[in-house]
Amino acid sequence: MAAIRDCDKAISINPDSAQPYKFRGRAHRLLGQWEEAFRDLAMACKLDYDEQGHEWMKEVEANAKKVQEHKRKQERKREEREVKKRAARMKKAKEEYERQKSQEKQQQEEDFDDDFSGFAGAGGGGGGGMPPGFADIFSDPELMEAFKDPDVAAAFADVSKNPLNIAKHQSNPKVAKVLEKLAQKMGQGGGIPGGMFGGAPGGMPGFPGGMFGGGPGGPGGATGGAGQGPKPPQPKPDIDID
Repeated sequence: MAAIRDCDKAISINPDSAQPYKFRGRAHRLLGQWEEAFRDLAMACKLDYDEQGHEWMKEVEANAKKVQEHKRKQERKREEREVKKRAARMKKAKEEYERQKSQEKQQQEEDFDDDFSGFAGAGGGGGGGMPPGFADIFSDPELMEAFKDPDVAAAFADVSKNPLNIAKHQSNPKVAKVLEKLAQKMGQGGGIPGGMFGGAPGGMPGFPGGMFGGGPGGPGGATGGAGQGPKPPQPKPDIDID
């Protein structure tokens, strides 16, 4: 070790001298430090080639290459372990993401079922039971798929709490399409029976009369009649004035 320290100092003073590299390489070789020995002896031969330095370099070359190959194998194994760990983390994250999405989907379906049950219950009104045509909704795949849309489900959940809220959702084309489909299913051209969203103003713009029941606070019967829209102006009677 003292020889190595002396060579280090000599190299720091004159890095272009071959002798410190040559003897430091020899010291590394005696300590079994094959890579360091080969590196120093190769540098010595490069700076000032001589037969003895070259001979010493050839003595350590085979062992130095073995050490380098071993280190490369260890590095490859370490990289492979890192790749496997990273793949495992990604797989776990993907499974967690899919689990959360599955839970969210299940929760949306449960919320949809609860909201739809509320619609059906609202249709019972005073007489009980579903309005005519309401059961057809559950056999219509297009409607059932539409109700899985988060926007549509949220809109109808809002309407189930307060039928008057339908006005603020009419501008949504997805909601309007479902309402139109419901009107065709349940009203057959005459609008959804008043009991479905009883108490909402009748004859709302853009939808058939009776689609949302009678006037404000009106009855919510299972088969409520056509809503009461604005009455047309009545002609005034002619009055003769003498």
